Amino acid sequence: MLLRIEGDKQQALPLNHFPFTIGRRAEKNLVITDPMASRDHAEIVQMGGEYYLLDLGSKHGTFVNGAPVKRHKLSNNDRLQFGSSNDRSFAIFQWGTGAPASSAARELLSQISGLQVEKEASDLEKLAFFLEVARKLNSRGALDDVLVTLVEATLRITGAERGFVFLVQKDSELQLAVGRNSLGDELRDDSTISHSILKDAMTSASRVIITDTASHSDLAARQSIVAHDLRTVICMPLFRSNIAQGQQQSQSPEAQRAINGVLYLDSRLASRGLSSLSRDILNTVATEAAALIETAQLAQSEQNARLYQKELAIAATIQQRLMTVVIPEVHFARLRARSLPCQEIGGDFYDAVLADGNLYLVLADICGKGVSAAILASILQGMIYSQLVSHVPLAEIASAVNRFLCVKKLGEKYATCNVLKVMPNGECEFLNCGHVPAVRVADRQILRPSEGNLPLGLIPTAEFETYNFVLKPGDRIVLVSDGVNEAQNNEGEFFGDERLESTVLAGQDLFAAVSDFAQGAPPSDDCTTVELEYLGE
Repeated sequence: MLLRIEGDKQQALPLNHFPFTIGRRAEKNLVITDPMASRDHAEIVQMGGEYYLLDLGSKHGTFVNGAPVKRHKLSNNDRLQFGSSNDRSFAIFQWGTGAPASSAARELLSQISGLQVEKEASDLEKLAFFLEVARKLNSRGALDDVLVTLVEATLRITGAERGFVFLVQKDSELQLAVGRNSLGDELRDDSTISHSILKDAMTSASRVIITDTASHSDLAARQSIVAHDLRTVICMPLFRSNIAQGQQQSQSPEAQRAINGVLYLDSRLASRGLSSLSRDILNTVATEAAALIETAQLAQSEQNARLYQKELAIAATIQQRLMTVVIPEVHFARLRARSLPCQEIGGDFYDAVLADGNLYLVLADICGKGVSAAILASILQGMIYSQLVSHVPLAEIASAVNRFLCVKKLGEKYATCNVLKVMPNGECEFLNCGHVPAVRVADRQILRPSEGNLPLGLIPTAEFETYNFVLKPGDRIVLVSDGVNEAQNNEGEFFGDERLESTVLAGQDLFAAVSDFAQGAPPSDDCTTVELEYLGE
């Protein structure tokens, strides 16, 4: 069957004939109203007892568990989406949820086939309830729903008064995830349970079912059991099924028996005794629920990853807008600039500012990559811009930014930068704070100013000096980040200063030269270039 989810609404669609058609046309077996779906979007076919989802050349694609597919063999609980990534509209493929056809259910049915109904009526009711629970669990993907259903089901099967599920955290400690009593009330306090039995179950990785603690001499004297008058205790580890690793055969027995959580039930009344069938039902519910918990956790992790990527995309868009530079038009120079981050958001930035008739070029590189570097880059761009338009001298700008970074104690975060002031008559003032030296072309020769200062953010008392020179008509100067000269190809060779200088001298496109050199190797750092040609006054 397909379980169709539309917001808060659910609809079960049996797959009872093939091909099962999907699309926007009204005659389809599954009609998708989303405009992103095609009229003839996809279909489900049955071949050799297996079910396959086929994309029929849809415009916006067919997705299974978030990945685009053309032909895909369906598995239980696969999440299907057609044309749209809207998380409120999807379908879930399910095996045999309309009848008790699972191997576990058949095994349980065979066990009661020869029993007297009048003696085992309660177990028959429990079996029917188990099959109902199995359907409910298989139709739910949310972790909280699975845990609540597990606790409620096992409370009803065992007749216990309280039920809890504890999940193993990253530090290997157990944390209470869900608690309920037999009336359905939520329980958040686990101080009155038998933590010693909980620990025993975790340590031994074995299931503990005690229907009368008074008859167990080693348990009757335990402090928690005596203090809280516990007579029935059931504690069952929930073992990982290693879904994430594809259940590889090479895994060690210890890895295959890793515990994902523990199901704990207790009561102040001694149980009348769990029959063998009830124990089988309880074991089956716990086993199936353990796999469902792991699946739900994986789905939750994938959802969190998707949300993170979405937030990262939003952050990248905001950063791009903040750092969008409108190249000013000046009569005495020609400019071009480009920046390419190696991740979604980058730590390089450049700027071109016209103030008092003078042109200022800025190129900075924040140590590190990713979100933290991008945040700091946005802050520094604003600081430098505001001081440039306020006509603060370059050396004082460097001192102010340096003090800011040192005061904030940002750990290993520091910045390197080049700032160039170009006057209409060609006079230039240049500030280099630990950055790649500028490449200057004058009279067909390469000049690399060696004067420099410490990077910003290392020593609060550092002093900064600028360097002066004069450009002649036709002279060029190029500022680059270290992602350019430190770009590598597939053999691990660096682009290097020699190639950088020869490319600039020849007037070639630096980005094209780096791309050709890399031969498809992914960039390891952000690449930024700012190029100026002085035209004369």
